[in-house]
Amino acid sequence: MVLSAQLKHIDFLDQQITLLDREIAERMSPFEEDLELLDTITGIGIPSAQEIIAEIGTDMNRFPTEAHISSWAGMAPGNNESAGKRKSGRTRKGNKFLRRALTQAARAAANSKDTYLSAQYHRIAARRGANRAAIAVGHSILVIIYHMLKKRMPYIELGANYFDKCREKATVNRAVKRLESMGYRVTLEIVA
Repeated sequence: MVLSAQLKHIDFLDQQITLLDREIAERMSPFEEDLELLDTITGIGIPSAQEIIAEIGTDMNRFPTEAHISSWAGMAPGNNESAGKRKSGRTRKGNKFLRRALTQAARAAANSKDTYLSAQYHRIAARRGANRAAIAVGHSILVIIYHMLKKRMPYIELGANYFDKCREKATVNRAVKRLESMGYRVTLEIVA
């Protein structure tokens, strides 16, 4: 008797979930183009895109800059400095639902392979820890969303080696110094 009651309850919950999914899809139908746009970002699926659009909307003109939306969402890094000494970098409280969705998207992006957001996550996590890296990547995702919705342009993946390309000379110098510290003599030549 108890098992049949539990199975009936599970069936009831499945029906309610189906009804809610249908209602969400119906209410989000005017934003179908924006959902498709956000779905191109690494780490964001349709459910995450629906939650983000439900929280920030699609009109980015209410936020003058990307810093304003980051601050409103509580994803901007803190800036507590006194007498030239940097203290806490804790983020401020913002929209907790948006913050949760962005952090979840950041952790999903971290598990992707050969992407800019994954490389950013792993670079920061190595120095500052996984939670701070998730907030930083979530901030980057929010900035990407802001520009995508403002300019109506799709996401362009920069690739995992974007950071090395930006600072190619510094990367080479760091590798040479490391090899020299291990006792090797290094000579470099450019291969065309």
